[in-house]
Parts: sequence; C-alpha cells; structure tokens
Amino acid sequence: MQTKKTYSLQEATKKLEHYCAYQERCHKEVRQKLEAMHMIPEAIDVIIVHLLDQNFLNEERYAKTFVSGKFKIKKWGRRRLTYELKKKDIGKVNINQALAEIGNAEYIEVFNELAEKKANSISESNVFKKRKKLIDYLQYRGWEMHLIYQKANELIK
Repeated sequence: MQTKKTYSLQEATKKLEHYCAYQERCHKEVRQKLEAMHMIPEAIDVIIVHLLDQNFLNEERYAKTFVSGKFKIKKWGRRRLTYELKKKDIGKVNINQALAEIGNAEYIEVFNELAEKKANSISESNVFKKRKKLIDYLQYRGWEMHLIYQKANELIK
C-alpha cells in the first residue's frame, strides 16, 4: 500500500510558492492544492496568508490575467469570462475591474472577426440552420445576445 507523502509547513509553503510563481492562481486553486497535499485547515490558512503577504497570491491580478488570456487566445466574450471567474469564487469587484481592461473597440473588433471567420467556415446550405449554428457557437463563447443576433442577421441572409 502506498503511503501518502506528508509535508512540513515550510515544505508545503515552498511548494506553493513555486506553484503560484509558475502561473497566476486563485485562492480556490491554492486551497484545493493544499487539500490534495493533505494539509490540515489551520496550516492551509497559515500558508494562504503567507502567499497573500508575499504577493504570490493576488485575486485582482489573477482575474486580469485570466480575462486577458481567455479573451485574446480563446476569444471568449464577457458573459463566459464572468461565468468562469465566478466558478473560481472571484469577487464581483475583481471581475468588473478585469473586464474593464478590455476596450470596447477591441471587444467589438474581436467579436466581428470571430463571427465572420465562423460564418465563413459553416458549410450549411439551409440559411436558418447556418444562422443557428453561428448563434450557438457565439453563445457558447459567451458573447452578448444582442451582438450575436445582430451579427448573425447581417452575415447570413
């Protein structure tokens, strides 16, 4: 039978410093990692406070990095970004600050490029089915409904 590795407070702290330094993390991910390491709740709290004090852990910075990355790389809309951050227990203030980093002009530009690219790639002869596929795709990516319907009606006639 395999014995589970135990960590001292110092070892766990060092491990989590590396974990947070490698990539931005949210409180929930750090807590899950510590629980997976079988740390007791008191030790988890001590380590999280240490990570916050040393600026390894910063929810505002995490939210901004998350939004920036998912918007630029995966081309997610505000609704999907908000939903994913809420799933990670990020506060409303941090979510709104992170979303505010995306300029409206850039947001619309990315949306238009994505919609046009997808519309051109859908090989469907039925106009209604083609429009539905485009709408579903953009909805899944988290774009606002008024933008989606406006664009779908403009691109697919």
